[in-house]
Amino acid sequence: MRFLHTADWHIGKRLNSFDLLADQQAVFEQIRDVARSEHVDALVIAGDVYDRALANEESVEAVNGMIQTLNLTDQLPLLVISGNHDSPVRLGTGSPWFKATHYYLHTALAQAIDEPVTLGDTQFFLLPFWQPFAARQYFADDSLTTVPLAMAAIVQAMQAKFAPDKKHVLVAHLFAAGASQTDSETTSKVGGLDAVPVDLLQVFDYVALGHLHSHHALHDEKVRYSGSPLKFSASEAGDEKGVWIVDTTAGTVEWRPLTSPHDLQAITASFADLTKPDFLPPDAQDDYLAITLTDTQVIPNVMQILRGQYPHILEIKRAHGRARDDEAPVLTVQRHLDPQKLAADFYTEMQETPLTDRQTEWLKQTWAEMEAQE
Repeated sequence: MRFLHTADWHIGKRLNSFDLLADQQAVFEQIRDVARSEHVDALVIAGDVYDRALANEESVEAVNGMIQTLNLTDQLPLLVISGNHDSPVRLGTGSPWFKATHYYLHTALAQAIDEPVTLGDTQFFLLPFWQPFAARQYFADDSLTTVPLAMAAIVQAMQAKFAPDKKHVLVAHLFAAGASQTDSETTSKVGGLDAVPVDLLQVFDYVALGHLHSHHALHDEKVRYSGSPLKFSASEAGDEKGVWIVDTTAGTVEWRPLTSPHDLQAITASFADLTKPDFLPPDAQDDYLAITLTDTQVIPNVMQILRGQYPHILEIKRAHGRARDDEAPVLTVQRHLDPQKLAADFYTEMQETPLTDRQTEWLKQTWAEMEAQE
């Protein structure tokens, strides 16, 4: 059995204010090319297909097209689980019919235990993102109060279903103990209580994990994260993205890199260097950039100036802080602008970085509340 392991597609995600859908489509085509060139027998997506539980129509259309291409056009069996960013109900709509085309989508804990999927010489257990209360309900055991306790019960129940003549693969979306995170990930672990001990997972021949966005997040021969196929934060600038090719018959796991149309780079430089026309190669000037300025003096309109050369700047930080200027910056107030636009422009001027999507949403909510009070 030879399969491709990927996860954390986060279709619909925005990087600050930038729409990533075109890049996600391009990387999807690379994943498809790898699947065909490697002659895989199946493709695993270990959760977080969408970035939001309430995905917009454009994202839903994109995912539908991707799934149809892989499963109906390429006739590739799919093994998919829901992650913490997915809505299990919405993602799982129609799943009872999907099995007819070998599209196995599990969104509930009970499915992971009661419905293992056998393809070739391998038995797959598809464990979606879950919380301890789901395990307490399934096992009717109120003592399963933590993730490690519940996971031990889940693994034991899965082992009881092991076919002796098959390899056994777990597909899961979870935080494994000892793994490292990047800034773009959303986790709910508190003091390690929500971390799954890696030792519990050693009974499987391979564990295909999703949830963390770097394939270097965990170093274990059999338990691996594929990471996200795109870089989603400055902390991932140096991370290589890709997919795993797993061969259960040969017992091999091989890495296949992916490249984005727009790379994400973290750059430390002076304003003078950055404004040189040849500071970055022409094909890199359109990359997503997290810039750290070495200058300390105030540079008026620094974001606007640099974005004239580098349109996809994510943020600008100062390596050594910013020197105080005796003269306050002069701001030209354009009274005809929308107040929210003025606030966003003021923030960008003062902080040398634009509002994030979450900050923009807070601003919208606050302004709506103020208008309602008036």
